[in-house]
Amino acid sequence: MGSILFAVAALGLLASMLQLLLLRLHLRSASRKPCPLPPISILKPLCGVDDDLEANLASFASLDYPSYEVVLGVRDGSDPAWRVADEAVRRWPGRFRLVIQRGEPGLNPKVNQLIGLAAAARHDVLLVSDSNVRAPDGYLEDVARHLAEPGVGLVTHPVGGVGEESLGSTLDNLQASSAVGPATVAVKRLTGRDVVVGKSMAFRRADLVAMGGFESVRNVLAEDYVLGVKVTRELGKRVAIGSVAIPAVSERRDVAGFLSRYGRWCVMQRKIAGTPVYAAQVLLYPLPFALAGLAFSPGTWALPAALLVWLSKAFLDGATARTLRGTGFGARVIWLSPLKDLLFLFAFVRAFGENSVQWRGNRLLVQAGSRLQRVSDPSTEGVLALER
Repeated sequence: MGSILFAVAALGLLASMLQLLLLRLHLRSASRKPCPLPPISILKPLCGVDDDLEANLASFASLDYPSYEVVLGVRDGSDPAWRVADEAVRRWPGRFRLVIQRGEPGLNPKVNQLIGLAAAARHDVLLVSDSNVRAPDGYLEDVARHLAEPGVGLVTHPVGGVGEESLGSTLDNLQASSAVGPATVAVKRLTGRDVVVGKSMAFRRADLVAMGGFESVRNVLAEDYVLGVKVTRELGKRVAIGSVAIPAVSERRDVAGFLSRYGRWCVMQRKIAGTPVYAAQVLLYPLPFALAGLAFSPGTWALPAALLVWLSKAFLDGATARTLRGTGFGARVIWLSPLKDLLFLFAFVRAFGENSVQWRGNRLLVQAGSRLQRVSDPSTEGVLALER
């Protein structure tokens, strides 16, 4: 039994290594051919004051791109993000505009804002950009280049976490940079399946309208995934993954926040992928298999084998994060990596028994495909809290 468990752990290491190689290949294959640079409307829904929100917005103020606007959205004037957004509009009046949400079209608060932002946007290329995203060099040009490719209906980007100051944010950024972000590329290249990241989604307005607009995903949790599916099934077009990594800022999240965030993410993943495919993702976390192998076969070879799995996974996590975000986590990745994996697996296993989330005071049932349904019972006991 011990040998089988160590074999599974070795398989997980090979999968992580392949993911790293595919990520590096993808980022190095960026095209530099001239392409049309159409005007772009960046849609940025805000909810509360994210870590370093002012700097995140400032990074979009002076991008090296001929013509673009940033349309900021808040639910109402009581949102603390209103002040930050209003200051950005005052500081860069020709670049930023502010839109107040009208009504509650659906159960997805982010999509409710996007409906109004798209209506207010002036340009025909729409780029959804989350409030914790910081614009990297060449971002908009990369969007335009991929959107100009024949048959492309949506452009998304791999995301890496940056800015960690607390332990929770360090774990958060390591998971985003070593697992979630690289998986976007690996799944696409290995299976052809689209993994759309909602932190960065670009499409032509005409294509969005042909899919039913943002209104068509107002009652789903994973609006990014569903829009990616609609691009291929309804438009007969494809999703392209950009060649620029997008930094997502997380500075002061606590460990409980890390667990809560990925608990929600796991529920969503299980509802999207289905339980069998979701369960197979556990192979990407080899250390628990190695520790179980050590427990079943505590021989002279098992301890060195378990240590090798530990150090190999930590090295791969560090190298993958460095590839995606430009900097690694140093020697501390040796203990951060197993801590991150074990905590994530706790959320991963718990999600098998979770079907609901708590979202802005509403208890919502997450159904197949991440479709949402309001639950009349106001009790929040045993329900995963959803920030946005």
